[in-house]
Amino acid sequence: MIQKQQKLVLFGDSAFAEVAYEYFTHDSPYEVVAFTVHQAYLQKNTLFGLPVVPFEQLNSLYPPHQYSLFIALVYNQLNRIRKRVYEEAQEKGYQLANYVSSKAAVWHNVTMGNNVFIFEQNTVQPFVKIGNNVILWSGNHIGHHTVLHNHIFMASQVVVSGFCELGDACFVGVNATIGNNIRIGADCLIGAGALVVKDVPAKTLIKGIASSWDTVDTHTKFKIID
Repeated sequence: MIQKQQKLVLFGDSAFAEVAYEYFTHDSPYEVVAFTVHQAYLQKNTLFGLPVVPFEQLNSLYPPHQYSLFIALVYNQLNRIRKRVYEEAQEKGYQLANYVSSKAAVWHNVTMGNNVFIFEQNTVQPFVKIGNNVILWSGNHIGHHTVLHNHIFMASQVVVSGFCELGDACFVGVNATIGNNIRIGADCLIGAGALVVKDVPAKTLIKGIASSWDTVDTHTKFKIID
């Protein structure tokens, strides 16, 4: 049994927060002690027998010098909501926790920021750099020397080949494939099953094979508000 050495609060009370609770509880040194959401979205008082408290009161209830925080939100508004809460948590002074599954293969010289969550069966090869606030759902391959910038959400069974670079706030859907030496700009949405074989400019929606896509401003199409 893993010895619990650190106290953790999870931001969120929906499905990802429930999933994060399971992983942190059974496969990490963190003990989850509470959940938190913004006061306007507070709809329940407890979850898994633990309190759900207003984020606006978190500093007084669970002060940052004693508790860490993980932002358990997904990719709504092209990761903008998770990004905003991440920035609010930093302003409050919280240390943001990482989770790396014991069943993931992450090479020893991989670097990562904070609020990173890496599910089981991910393979992250040598010299990969992962930024802050990045979610890698289960079963992805991240090729050597690839750079994943901040606030990225990657769904399952994605293949990212070697020497790639993904910009801030990108979303990559299930079973997408990104070829070698590809650069993808910030704020791109790579659809499920897409095949990316050339560089992608920022704010682009990719569907199908990315040698013949129509460029769509993701901010306009999905009403992203920065």
